[in-house]
Amino acid sequence: MSGNPYSADFDSKLKAADQAVAPIANGETIAVAMAIGQPPALLAALADRLRSDDLKFIKLYYKIAMQPLAETLLAPDVIEKVDAHTFFVAGADHAMIKEQVATGKKVLSFCPVHFSQLPRLVSEVIPLDTFLVTVSPMDNGGYFSLGTNNDFASTAARHCKRLIVEVNPNMPRVFGQSQIHVSQVDTIIQNDVPLMDVPAAASNEEGKTIGSLVAPLVPNGATIQLGIGRVPSGIAESLVNHQDLGIHTELFSPNMVELIRKGVITGRKKSLHPEKHVFTIAIGSTDTYGFMNENSAFESYASSYVNDIRVIAQHDNFISINTAIEIDLYGQVNSEFIGNHEYSGSGGQYDFVKGSSLSKGGKSILALQSTAMKGATSTIVPRVSMVTDLRMDVEYVCTEYGLVNLRGKSTKERALALISIAHPSFREELIAAARKVTLI
Repeated sequence: MSGNPYSADFDSKLKAADQAVAPIANGETIAVAMAIGQPPALLAALADRLRSDDLKFIKLYYKIAMQPLAETLLAPDVIEKVDAHTFFVAGADHAMIKEQVATGKKVLSFCPVHFSQLPRLVSEVIPLDTFLVTVSPMDNGGYFSLGTNNDFASTAARHCKRLIVEVNPNMPRVFGQSQIHVSQVDTIIQNDVPLMDVPAAASNEEGKTIGSLVAPLVPNGATIQLGIGRVPSGIAESLVNHQDLGIHTELFSPNMVELIRKGVITGRKKSLHPEKHVFTIAIGSTDTYGFMNENSAFESYASSYVNDIRVIAQHDNFISINTAIEIDLYGQVNSEFIGNHEYSGSGGQYDFVKGSSLSKGGKSILALQSTAMKGATSTIVPRVSMVTDLRMDVEYVCTEYGLVNLRGKSTKERALALISIAHPSFREELIAAARKVTLI
C-alpha cells in the first residue's frame, strides 16, 4: 500500500482476528452481513470466545446464514450463548427450526420485515453495538467497497458503535453507494480466502416451460427483477432473444451475467440509472464476482433505495418476476411458510410486486411449479397459511400449465383461472374446495 495517503490509518487499525473481536462485551447486540459478506475469520474468532466462556452471551441479528455463520455463531456448541434473530430463514436456519420442533427448545427467532425497511430497522430501531462484514481492499482514496453486499450493510456500517471489517482481496470492488471510508472503521483484519461459490441452479423442464410463457410478457427495453432457482433460470434462458433489457434488482445472479455478456442486458432504455446494472445484494460464482469487479456498469445501493416501491415505480416497463411457495384460490400468495413454521421470509417480494404494479407499462409476475415435494402437493391451494402478497396486488401467475392475469377478475373468475393452471391431479379437489365455500 506504498504511496497511499491513508496507509498509516489502515495500519494503525490492523489487527489479528482474535484481537479485533476482543473488545466485544457480554450482552452486546451484534449484526453480521448477509450471505457472501459474512466474514469467516471474524466469526470464527468470536465463536472461539463464546466456546471458551471468555464471552458469555451476545444478541445476534443476521439474514441468510451461509457456511461461515452456520459453523460459528450458529453451531450447536455455541448457539446456546447466542440470542439469534434472523430477517430471512434460509440455509442453516432450517435445521435449527427442525431441532426446535423436535426438542421444544427455541433457539432462533424470526423478525418479519420487508427488505426495503431493513436498513431503517438497523439505523432507528435496533441499537447495534458491533457490525461485522467482509470488504474489498482499500483504494487510494481510503475507501473499502462492500462489494456483493449493500443491502442493510451500508446502513449498519454507518450506524453501529463499532465497525470491524475483514478485508478480502477476492471481494469485488463495486461502485454506486458501496464505499466505506477507513476513517469510519474501528478495526481491520485481513483474510485472503475464496468467496463462497454459488452457481446458478440448472433449469428443469417445468422452469423452461414457464420461461417460454413468461418471456412474451417482457417487452424489449424493459427493466427486470429476477431471482435465483430452477424457475428463474428457465425464465432467464427464455430471454436470450430480447434486446436492451435493464437491471434494477434486489439480487444479482449468474443468470444475469450471461444475459449481459450476450448483449441482451444493456440498460440503455432504463428510466433511472441508464446503462447501469443496479442491485443491492449479489450471490453467485467466482466468475460472477470477477465480472463485477471494477466494472463501472455495476452500481449497488442500500435495499431502502433499490427496493423502495417509489423508486421501482419510476421505471417504465418494470417487470418483476418472483416465485412463491403457494398461492390460494383467492389470489393470496404465501412465500414464507411451510406447514406451521417459517421457511423463508417476505424478503423484497412485496416491494417489487407492489412497485412494478405502479410502473407505467409494468407487470408483476409470480412464477412457480404446479407441485412441490416431488409432486406430492399442489402449490395452488384452497387457502394459504400465511399471506406475503395481498390478493389486491397480485397480477400474473404462471405455472407450467399456463399463465393467467388476476387483475380485474372477480373471486369466482380468479378461482377458476388458478384451477386451470394447477396440476391436473389436483384440479378436482380444488374445484370441490371452491364449491364448498361457494367460491364458484
